[in-house]
Amino acid sequence: MAQQPIVQLRNLTKVIRGKKLIDSLNLDLYPGQITGFLGPNGAGKTTTIRMMTGLMHPTEGEVLIEGQSLQGHYEEAISKVGVIVENPEMYKYMSGYKNLLHFARMHRQVSKERIDEVVRQVGLEKRIHEKVSTYSLGMRQRLGLAQALLHRPKFLILDEPTNGLDPAGIREFRTYLRKIAAEEGVSVFVSSHLLSEIELMCDRIAIIQNGQLIDIREMHNEAETVYYVEAEPLAKVQEVAQQLQIEYIVQAKGLELQIPKEQVPQLVNELVAQQVNIFAIQPQQKTLEEQFLEMTGGGQIAESHTK
Repeated sequence: MAQQPIVQLRNLTKVIRGKKLIDSLNLDLYPGQITGFLGPNGAGKTTTIRMMTGLMHPTEGEVLIEGQSLQGHYEEAISKVGVIVENPEMYKYMSGYKNLLHFARMHRQVSKERIDEVVRQVGLEKRIHEKVSTYSLGMRQRLGLAQALLHRPKFLILDEPTNGLDPAGIREFRTYLRKIAAEEGVSVFVSSHLLSEIELMCDRIAIIQNGQLIDIREMHNEAETVYYVEAEPLAKVQEVAQQLQIEYIVQAKGLELQIPKEQVPQLVNELVAQQVNIFAIQPQQKTLEEQFLEMTGGGQIAESHTK
């Protein structure tokens, strides 16, 4: 990737009472990209996020934000970070607008124009002057997102941001998040146990297990997938697959073939030439849940409390 990373984790390590919770973690996060952070219970997600926000000091390694060390230049580096942890806490007796005014005073040079801009970004124009106590959970999440964006962060950390939201609220939050990442070039880092949501929201995922980063993969990569072929005679299909050096698994009425998309026409032409009756050829790309369980050996997805 030609872009320079906004965030760099360099050999990030955390040892507590002789136990290595995070082991030499290296990860680059890029502008305009949403990265999902997944791992089984106890994998080290929360420990990593605490070090990324300066709430915990690493035993070794460092977190760089636009080249500045979070450990060595905390105030300058953290000023480029926005954070939402589960359900944002707001002053419920105040309006949404007054909450944003209050948070704006904690940062330098946040104008009223900027407040109005983030309110529009998250779609709260019609309700922003009403008390937060009247807001639905989805509206409070949007207000929390507005608050995190006030100071124009380069890096946004979200820990279980859709907890408690209904499907419509989750979809709405996802839409705003993707819009903000694209329009403002923010690097977004999302830790969640909702795999189906991560699959829809993220551009790539990083998977941690036992404190080590075990995989980083792009989402929606169609370079290679599994195709299910239903055809007769099945023995002929197996012969063709062997001739083309395609790996396959025999199913009840067909074969599962692992081939790149570009090789499918060649397969079809060869099957037709061999007078094979083709009833169906369907892509069977694995879901994120299936991929996750394969990589972690079936470990449970982490939730956000004790890790």
